[in-house]
Amino acid sequence: MKLGELLGTLRDDDLLIITADHGNDPTYTGTDHTREKVPFLAYSRSMQTPGALAEADSFAVIGATITDNFGIAMPDGTIGHSILDKLN
Repeated sequence: MKLGELLGTLRDDDLLIITADHGNDPTYTGTDHTREKVPFLAYSRSMQTPGALAEADSFAVIGATITDNFGIAMPDGTIGHSILDKLN
């Protein structure tokens, strides 16, 4: 896998997020989106403390965190909140 090579190219202020577009219940027959949790892994050389984050109630947290990282405001009325400040 090339993940090790990628990590070596990251700058101190880069943020790498690895996730999926939806969860999938392994006991469900079919390919529809299901209730299962969505993985979220985040890495930056600037992170001080590794650890687990609290579960979020929506996948929209990831999108809100990405927009916050780029300094973009979420449109009014959208769901999700940034957890960028928790990625230390």
